[in-house]
Amino acid sequence: MTEQYQMLRTNVSMLGELLGKTIKQAQGQKVLDKVEQIRKLSKSSRSGNEQDRALLIDTLHGLTDEELLPVARAFNHFLNLANVAEQFHTISKQGAPDGSLSALKSTLTALKSHINSGQINLNQAAQVIANLKMDLVLTAHPTEVTRRTIISKHVELSECLKALELHELDDHQSEYLLDRIEQLICQAWHTNDIRDKRPTPLDEAKWGFAVIENSLWHAVPEFVRQFHSYSEELLALKLPEDFSPITFTSWMGGDRDGNPFVTAQVTQTVLDHGRWMALDLYYRDLDKLSAELSMHCASAELKEQVGSQSEPYRYLLKLLKSQVSETIFALEHKIKNEPSKKQDKITHVAQLKAPLELIYRSLCEVNMGVIANGLLIDVIRRLNCFGVNLCKLDIRQDSARHTEVFSELTGYLGLGKYADWSEQDKQAFLLAELNSRRPLIPKHWQPSSNVQEVLDTFAVIANQDQHALGIYIISMAQNASDVLAVELLLQESGCRFKLPVAPLFETLDDLNRSAHVMTELFAQSWYRQHINRKQFVMIGYSDSAKDAGMMAAGWAQYSAMEKLVDICEQQEIELILFHGRGGTIGRGGAPAAQALHSQPPGSLKNGLRVTEQGEMIRFKFGLPKVAVQSLAIYSSAIIESNLLPPPQPQSSWQEVMALISNASCEHYRSIVRENSQFVPYFRMATPEVELAKLPLGSRPAKRNPNGGVESLRAIPWIFAWSQNRLMLPAWLGALQGLQAAVDTYSEQTLKDMSEQWPFFRTRLEMLEMVFCKADSWLSEHYEQGLVEDSLKPLGNQLRNELAQARDLVQRLAPDSTLLSAQPWIKESIALRNPYTDPLNMLQVELLNRARSGQSNDIDNALMITMTGIAAGMRNTG
Repeated sequence: MTEQYQMLRTNVSMLGELLGKTIKQAQGQKVLDKVEQIRKLSKSSRSGNEQDRALLIDTLHGLTDEELLPVARAFNHFLNLANVAEQFHTISKQGAPDGSLSALKSTLTALKSHINSGQINLNQAAQVIANLKMDLVLTAHPTEVTRRTIISKHVELSECLKALELHELDDHQSEYLLDRIEQLICQAWHTNDIRDKRPTPLDEAKWGFAVIENSLWHAVPEFVRQFHSYSEELLALKLPEDFSPITFTSWMGGDRDGNPFVTAQVTQTVLDHGRWMALDLYYRDLDKLSAELSMHCASAELKEQVGSQSEPYRYLLKLLKSQVSETIFALEHKIKNEPSKKQDKITHVAQLKAPLELIYRSLCEVNMGVIANGLLIDVIRRLNCFGVNLCKLDIRQDSARHTEVFSELTGYLGLGKYADWSEQDKQAFLLAELNSRRPLIPKHWQPSSNVQEVLDTFAVIANQDQHALGIYIISMAQNASDVLAVELLLQESGCRFKLPVAPLFETLDDLNRSAHVMTELFAQSWYRQHINRKQFVMIGYSDSAKDAGMMAAGWAQYSAMEKLVDICEQQEIELILFHGRGGTIGRGGAPAAQALHSQPPGSLKNGLRVTEQGEMIRFKFGLPKVAVQSLAIYSSAIIESNLLPPPQPQSSWQEVMALISNASCEHYRSIVRENSQFVPYFRMATPEVELAKLPLGSRPAKRNPNGGVESLRAIPWIFAWSQNRLMLPAWLGALQGLQAAVDTYSEQTLKDMSEQWPFFRTRLEMLEMVFCKADSWLSEHYEQGLVEDSLKPLGNQLRNELAQARDLVQRLAPDSTLLSAQPWIKESIALRNPYTDPLNMLQVELLNRARSGQSNDIDNALMITMTGIAAGMRNTG
């Protein structure tokens, strides 16, 4: 490692030493000695010492039941502490010498150069920046394995590391901080690593709200303030004060796709909790403002509102605080299902924003703009971003549930079974009812509980303020009728506003048909008029990759987006693409800037809407400075993509990608779907079955509890393969696809594509990142310990493919430059491996003991190895 990482190494070493001290105090010298012995053997094993590797395996497999848990916990805690140190490093003086907004500053500096050279028009740049939109959607997808109580300790640890970075600390201050770090590590050690039970959807929502309260609430005003400053400084471009490029949406409490625990009542409760928390945060801001705005000079406009008050700003803020306080009280009682004498007064953002903007105008008019542009403008910017609901709530449901509603209803009305109708008949029926003024659903109809739940959800939607909700997403959307069905249910519910409805195209076939489906919809005059030239479409990354493999899915996603952009431009419809990415490569994950630069030209013209999932929410937004950095990376990538778009691929390259896609998909499916040994091998060689015991999230691991791998959700599918380090979903089929292209078009063609086409280069970089994390010898160790002999040849085949794929990808990189812009990725993985390896080896032993029916203590240790490996791999879902 270079000197750039010296402070990181120092912090990791210091945290490790304090963890060792805690282990000695809690478990005794003997356990600490055992942990140290394993750590040293693991480092030696990683350096290639086969003798020490064999000794390491024997030592781990020989642990007594009493030793299993503390050893597993020791390595789990170290990896979590390494994550804390690494996250802090990204925002430290050494790791980010140019500050958290360096990405944005760099982009605006480059724009200035292009403007000066005449390549870009200043008005064009100003328009792109003014129209910048980022809607970041926090999902409840269960890949965050660390408990909230542990996370809060890690956040404070980061604050201590930040304080230690200050050079002017005296010995007493340094000693105090080190003592505090030791206390926090000790607190974490003596806290249960695993939740006692699965979180409820409300628990998940509260976790998302906590991220906003503790981090994003502070990060957003700082980011917007710096954006204004850099724009004026570098481009001489003064942005309007209401410039608000960021919004946050949540799926927590709204995503009911396959989650029976997300009911209409849960959705309403989550909405109430969000508004209660938002108003509580605003009340604190108003209180601070009231203390600050003691001035008496005011504009005529403000005086007309408040009369001859000696402290007009405080008077107006006092009235506002009273309304907010009364609403908080009313919501508290509503949440507890108790009667309240107070009124629910603040229901929409204008009720807070209008009086604060009046105060802002007044201060500016009486020459107190410096005060107006302090805390007051920060609060107004929070209102622009968070509204009065903290974040908007998306509603997501599987298309089959809407079909079920209409099948029951048409059966009741004597019209036959809707599900059996042709697509044309479905559309004709739905459009006729959408154009009708009479209600369709009879008042006295008593549907099944499943159908009633869907109808209740639409009733909840109809009773909300429009700004409380984001969009309605239809999972497994396959036809135009799937969208029209939701529009009709919204109409029947009496919804007074137009809630945007987005089809989610998530299998290979659905992605390939997406342009046809949208063309059919746009051809309907009712639909075109209804959407008012604005359409959301969600692109599914997880299920398409699970369906066809990463290479085929990546090309299907790119092609679908390209066609949808063209169709919407032709029809003059504003298209907002919604990217359903996960954190890991197998679910569409990639460093944010890379991912955005590799999209088709024009796909970000109307902004970015993207999911942030599981542990990636914490890694990207868990600390205010980290959140500012993430927002800067996103915004700079969007600006660059719109003003300096990636090149259009040559038509011959598209033919190459079609060949890669077909060949890779064919091989991927031949293994996953057609090889009769694959499912038994998967279930033996990974902890897939045991993952169900890990209380990650509220959703069941399978859509169909009685189904096989095909019914397994994308997250546990990826999670299981990352545990045994084969990382199979992220690369299977890539070798066959790339080799077919080399054989047909030549290796040089692919090298040219890598050098000149960001989309293709990103595929190769993602593969190399996977290869850095994959470990054939570890996956073979799982196989040797857990898989019956008849299935082992399949494991050998897969590892051989992995090795060949790695060699081929490295050959295709121009001058071996893959990941050269991100040297820390390899270093980070190398840093963790000596601590992750023992957990992998220990997991094999624990799986053997658990599968032979041993005690609950085994299960606990096993779950800790899962959380530790997840911490070591960082992006598991």
